Amino acid sequence: MEAMPSTEPLLIFDNDCGFCRAWAERWQRWTRRWAPLAIEPSQSAAARFPDVPAQRWQEAVAWVAPDGRMAWGAQAVFESVAAVPGLAWLLWLYQDWAALAWLSEAAYAWVARHRKFLSSGACRLGAADLCGTYVLSRWLFLRGLALVFGLAFWSLRLQLDGLIGSHGVLPAADYLAQVRQHFGGVPWQLLPSLAWVWPGDAGLHGLCDAGLALSVLALLGLGSKPVYLGLWACYLSLVNVGQDFLQFQWDSLLLEAGLLAVLAAPWAWWDRPAKPLAPSPLQVWLYRWLLFRLMLRSGLVKLASHDPSWRHLTALSFHYQTQPLPTWLGWYAAQLPAGFHAASALAMFVVELLLPFGLFLGRRARLTSLAGFVLLQGLIALTGNYGFFNLLTLLLCLWLADDALYPRAWGARLLAGPRLRERPPGFRPLLAAWALLSLLVGGQQLWEAAGAAAPSALVQRWDQGLEPWRSLNPYGLFAVMTTERDEVVLEGSADGKIWKEYGFYWKPGDPAQRPAFVAPHLPRLDWQLWFAALGSWRDNPWVLNLMARLLQGEPSVLGLLKDNPFPAAPPRLVRALRYRYRFSTWAEHRQDASWWKRDLLGIYCGPVSLR
Repeated sequence: MEAMPSTEPLLIFDNDCGFCRAWAERWQRWTRRWAPLAIEPSQSAAARFPDVPAQRWQEAVAWVAPDGRMAWGAQAVFESVAAVPGLAWLLWLYQDWAALAWLSEAAYAWVARHRKFLSSGACRLGAADLCGTYVLSRWLFLRGLALVFGLAFWSLRLQLDGLIGSHGVLPAADYLAQVRQHFGGVPWQLLPSLAWVWPGDAGLHGLCDAGLALSVLALLGLGSKPVYLGLWACYLSLVNVGQDFLQFQWDSLLLEAGLLAVLAAPWAWWDRPAKPLAPSPLQVWLYRWLLFRLMLRSGLVKLASHDPSWRHLTALSFHYQTQPLPTWLGWYAAQLPAGFHAASALAMFVVELLLPFGLFLGRRARLTSLAGFVLLQGLIALTGNYGFFNLLTLLLCLWLADDALYPRAWGARLLAGPRLRERPPGFRPLLAAWALLSLLVGGQQLWEAAGAAAPSALVQRWDQGLEPWRSLNPYGLFAVMTTERDEVVLEGSADGKIWKEYGFYWKPGDPAQRPAFVAPHLPRLDWQLWFAALGSWRDNPWVLNLMARLLQGEPSVLGLLKDNPFPAAPPRLVRALRYRYRFSTWAEHRQDASWWKRDLLGIYCGPVSLR
């Protein structure tokens, strides 16, 4: 069928659908900057297309080319995207890659089937979600992210020498030398790190100090995208040489959020409140997609693991005392009845498995998800020490709050002027490309977390290729709940008869030592010893390195410990014992003021000497 030729592409939508109408108008405003696009309701356009059944207009949006060609549904969307300079390759992918075409049409069909609900969500639940801006949310997020980067660099700087310094437990310089020897050169693509340029202690300190300086600049709103790129590069460089001590999920989360900040930061050397710029919808969507993956995958991995404690809602009966570094409030939470723990586990599944979908619905649904996420992260932060993870996740939640949510006094200066949209030349294609890559790779990670096989080998190869850059990651904490708490306790002896225990600041040791709050500082050695206790020293050979440093009396490593029972001279022997720990009960706590009870299980490793 041939349509009447026109001078510009035409997008035809169902005017009775509020969701369709709002997005058609937004799409026209966006594409107007690069390519003219006309929009028209099907109720008036249908008369010019007598061969098209009336039902067809209600099923899908239509795109009409200037030469009269027509496309429907997802293909119409890709055709309209291809009209924007630099984005024609997306249409090529749709036409050439059958899997993408199938997924796109399936997603479009789902939206079409639920358009009445989505229309209600777009209008009745808050039309401001479609036309509102996130000026204040971005302004607060970028400064909060700068603060988290600063805290991460500061926390690592305090421990750097003892962990990965030249005399630390796992020297980064030795690690890089081994990698270089194995590959016969510098494999930048497998281990991207600026530490290759300056692998010694001075280089590691320089990366931390540069990160701290850049954090200050970002906190002041100076430098924009280059500053966040520098923060990401410095932290990636340290993570990739940190070995066991920098493999936590929140390290990866900070890197992904930091790379997105390069895309989300405004194109201005000084992000001044007097001239605010509104982020684009795609920038907002990328952060929501990250939060969606973080929360949903955390719930999926618990179900996919088939762990009976999660399936029977008993996991939280163990969690508070078996988590790596509980707080004293965690001790009180553990005393609550089993029924409360079961109800809490059920509520957690609601937050992690259901509320993430509210991120892409109307304003009221989105704010409900926001409240649930904030409550969950707050309770986690009160009962356990997870470094900067909770603060970073709360910052991501800012992207769910539009400008209308804040008290006027908070943003009176920032929102007083016109909220201009950024229009950087050539930036949209890069943003769209990363969004598509994130959608495909992140979607496959969710699919695999649910226990299904990877649907696309190509996307799986992309995922593997991106892994060294740690910026498009799978997430999911505590897939399997540990029901017993074992601890590695280190002891030294000068004669092999009298043994004295090394004390740590934060990990359980002395049963009378009250669990404390340490976040947002992350004591990485204390954390890693929790993982070591889950297996044997053969699974964690770095424990032998730690014992060797204690035998040497290495000051940088001893600085990570609270108590050194051999201040005059190092011991001749060091051993590691395995203890079973549990929280004391109310009665036991009242009797002897103990917070923990422990029983010796046996030798974990040793005794060993320098010989």
